[in-house]
Amino acid sequence: MGMWASLDAMWEMPAEKRIFGAVLLFSWTVYLWETFLAQRQRRIYKTTTHVPLELGQIMDSETFEKSRLYQLDKSTFSFWSGLYSEIEGTFILLFGGIPYLWRLSGRFCGYAGFGPEYEITQSLVFLLLATLFSASTGLPWSLYNTFVIEEKHGFNQQTLGFFMKDAIKKFVVTQCILLPVSSLLLYIIKIGGDYFFIYAWLFTLVVSLVLVTIYADYIAPLFDKFTPLPEGKLKQEIEVMAKSIDFPLTKVYVVEGSKRSSHSNAYFYGFFKNKRIVLFDTLLEEYSVLNRDIQEESGMEPRSDGEGDSEEIKAKVKSKKQGCKNEEVLAVLGHELGHWKLGHTVKNIIISQMNSFLCFFLFAVLIGRKELFAAFGFYDSQPTLIGLLIIFQFIFSPYNEVLSFCLTVLSRRFEFQADAFAKKLGKAKDLYSALIKLNKDNLGFPVSDWLFSMWHYSHPPLLERLQALKSSKQD
Repeated sequence: MGMWASLDAMWEMPAEKRIFGAVLLFSWTVYLWETFLAQRQRRIYKTTTHVPLELGQIMDSETFEKSRLYQLDKSTFSFWSGLYSEIEGTFILLFGGIPYLWRLSGRFCGYAGFGPEYEITQSLVFLLLATLFSASTGLPWSLYNTFVIEEKHGFNQQTLGFFMKDAIKKFVVTQCILLPVSSLLLYIIKIGGDYFFIYAWLFTLVVSLVLVTIYADYIAPLFDKFTPLPEGKLKQEIEVMAKSIDFPLTKVYVVEGSKRSSHSNAYFYGFFKNKRIVLFDTLLEEYSVLNRDIQEESGMEPRSDGEGDSEEIKAKVKSKKQGCKNEEVLAVLGHELGHWKLGHTVKNIIISQMNSFLCFFLFAVLIGRKELFAAFGFYDSQPTLIGLLIIFQFIFSPYNEVLSFCLTVLSRRFEFQADAFAKKLGKAKDLYSALIKLNKDNLGFPVSDWLFSMWHYSHPPLLERLQALKSSKQD
């Protein structure tokens, strides 16, 4: 009886109180669900202290233990940073942080001679202050993650000066993109009439395509050094493989990711007939800074044939050598190019744009509801930017959770398909060994809780990928 009475009382509340309560309740429900999943995975890290039988051929006990301790530290960090984030978000909502920041933005605009009619100007000041607050509260967590956790486990390559310079640069570049794009979007919504959602969606589509096009050529080089892959066997083999599947390759770059971290990666970008491939130097055994450091520490360059090297140097290089051999790099690229050939990139863009259109359409339906604004402390005004924030971030959050899960499931499916594509190119054996090496270099833990894995992993667990490759590898 008491439960039904409390439910009746809730429904008798004003609409804005019900909306606010539902948003807060859902936010904490998601947080508790994520914490439950993380605790399940954490139990795996704590209890799986020996290499399982099926992993015996893949991982040595020393790497397994390093990986276990690294993931355990990351899990602890994730718990505390997640708890802080949830409490911070709750306090901002409960104590009217959003309307306060909006009023503060109005005051700043007033000092500069801009009245309340300059809503777009006030919106930009609001965005600047909000991102500044977010960057400031996130900085201690980012510092701890980089200089304590990543440092402790041998991944961090940054100095404090480099990190801070990088953070300031990121903030400035973000504002240079965010503020002009936001002002144009708000202007389009203001003047777009009944069909503004179509124009707003088309504008965001154009912006996203432009950013994808210019990112690697103009934005990424502000942070990392890109150099063309030198002429040689690897470059020739990449070009041959690209040509064999009609991939319109124009350039191959090596990015100096080792300045930041020893984690490795590879990707391709570009539209139509202008595709480029980017390889992290940490992915390439020949380019890896770590491997050069080993050689320098030993006081000599190991010969390419391995002759004349002392046993101590051989052992040191064997135990610490990072990156993949050329054949393995080609297999990883075969997988990446599989995503292109099988249309995964285009499918992801289509899904993203369909979702974007749906969200703008629903935004157009909901933007006139004053109770949505009142729920978050806006009783006298309904600023467009605040409407975007409330509807996209809070009202759509249940939909976003479901969509995110569906995209994670789809991503895993795409990964298996890309592995199968690399198989067809005859790269199964090399991809098999590359996946093991990359897992070792990045200290990935190969044992996972099924529920945690299903909800979070955009890539299938290592054992599942190796199993799928195995039959072909043995043929």
